Amino acid sequence: MPRTRRISSAAGEPKKLPAPAAALRHVLAAGYGAADLRADLLAGAVVGIVALPLAMALAIASGVPPQHGLYTAIIAGGAIALLGGSRFQVSGPTAAFVVLLAPVSAQFGVGGLLVATVMAGALLLALGAVRMGGLIQFVPHPVTTGFTAGIAVVIATLQVKDFAGLSIPTAPEHYVERVTALVAALPTLDLRELTIGSTTLAILLVWPRFVRAIPAPLVALALGAGLAFALQQIFPDFEPATIQSRFSFEVGGVTERGIPSLPPLLSWPWSWPGADGRPLELSFGLLRDLAPSAFAIAMLGAIESLLSAVVADGMTGTQHDPDTELIAQGFGNLLAPFFGGIAATGAIARTATNIRYGARSPLAAFFHAVFVLVAVLAAAPLLGYLPMASLAALLLLVAWNMSDARHFVHACRVAPKSDVIVLLVCFGLTVIFDMVIAVSVGIVLAALLFMRRMAELSSVTLVGKGHAAISPPLPSGVLLYDIAGPLFFGAAQRAMEALSQVAEGVRVVLLDVRDVPAMDATGLVNLESALSRLHRAGTMVILGGLQPQPAQVLERAGIESEDGKLVLCESFDDAIALARLLLPAARAGAPTATPAGGA
Repeated sequence: MPRTRRISSAAGEPKKLPAPAAALRHVLAAGYGAADLRADLLAGAVVGIVALPLAMALAIASGVPPQHGLYTAIIAGGAIALLGGSRFQVSGPTAAFVVLLAPVSAQFGVGGLLVATVMAGALLLALGAVRMGGLIQFVPHPVTTGFTAGIAVVIATLQVKDFAGLSIPTAPEHYVERVTALVAALPTLDLRELTIGSTTLAILLVWPRFVRAIPAPLVALALGAGLAFALQQIFPDFEPATIQSRFSFEVGGVTERGIPSLPPLLSWPWSWPGADGRPLELSFGLLRDLAPSAFAIAMLGAIESLLSAVVADGMTGTQHDPDTELIAQGFGNLLAPFFGGIAATGAIARTATNIRYGARSPLAAFFHAVFVLVAVLAAAPLLGYLPMASLAALLLLVAWNMSDARHFVHACRVAPKSDVIVLLVCFGLTVIFDMVIAVSVGIVLAALLFMRRMAELSSVTLVGKGHAAISPPLPSGVLLYDIAGPLFFGAAQRAMEALSQVAEGVRVVLLDVRDVPAMDATGLVNLESALSRLHRAGTMVILGGLQPQPAQVLERAGIESEDGKLVLCESFDDAIALARLLLPAARAGAPTATPAGGA
């Protein structure tokens, strides 16, 4: 006699908290020698050279003085490298953050931006602690492609002013007004600034094709500074915009120009000035106002860091620990603002450079932070001579690489129409409004489209009493329905409509659920409704081939085998045999007993 039984779920063991420094501990346990140290030192130095101007340029683009970007690379970059779950990832300020940080710094000042970063760090820590790292992969690819390309367009637009030396009294907040202001300012274009920017950009593009040993930013920015000096000698009235001319700092009550030759110093994030130039007053109202921005920074930081770690895995054949990486990112963002640093995350370009120049362990990324610290202490006055046009050229190249225009166009050509819609909506909303709106709308839209696809795939098909795989055919009075696809809130009602009416004379309905991998609460409710209708019609129901997840859902709901009404079978073959045995009793209208072993 076929055997049916109650399907119970084994209680899973509680997951432990992710261990910090997973990547570093793994490397050291496998053996780390002098050759590895030399390779990491070289890779760290090269990445440090690349990160030095980028950190300053990204801080400026985010609306804060350049030293805050350097402090981010030093503190957050070093801490995340040592504590993270990726062997090669380099973290620091990134271009993706610019569109989020610039409005915060404009509205709340440097202090508000630092407080928001602390809040974002706490959120990232929480995400890692509850093991949400694996869920980030469920952000649809069209969403990330769309908002990344949109961010690239916004960043490139922001650089036009300094690249061409345009005079714009006040920068509009919204993109359309910003472009209008740039067009209106075209008569103020300074050909000398444009020459510096264009020359720097040309060197950045051409240099890597011929020389790879020396990073292009080092050569391009140095030559850009030299060109600015030469033009200043040729045109005595020309004063190129530089870090030194644009930014100042105060030490001991004395105001000086450029970047301070000081290491990051411990301070309270809220002691920095707000938008009005006075120190912030930490309050619940301030935290409430900063909460949306902090959440956006945390989400973008999680997505960007884990995407960068995945890229590193693909380049090296390694595997990162996403939860440990999130905890490290959280700690880095929590710590950096206490030393003047802004938001940090994994930087794909710097991570790729780290790998290409032979990094062996997370110590390479730590050495990059040390290199930036040494450069600040030893060469801060020289960094002040870097032209703003050259830094704008560097960010234009970063924006171009970030946009991945070829992939964007290719995706629009070959992806399903629904994915293209999501991609273009995210792109447009990021450019016109902001990334938070774009990602929110994009994920909701992608989820709705996904539900529609699943609803199209999920179905209940009447097989009848005969089937090619069933021999001999089922007796008269037994109907077989094949249920395919997940029974979840986007598909369950549509799929279960097929069971709304059953012809007269049908006494046993056999449901083939072998192809139902998952069921949610909506699927459960719709299944219960279908069972209730069939039971009221005096029809016995057998579920055959239950998979573990649906079986657990049914068990938690208290749905189990019941004499004369319902039998749950793990095996579809057992369900077929049981239908043949129960049919005579069902025909006679007599009560049917569950066979021995039934639940």
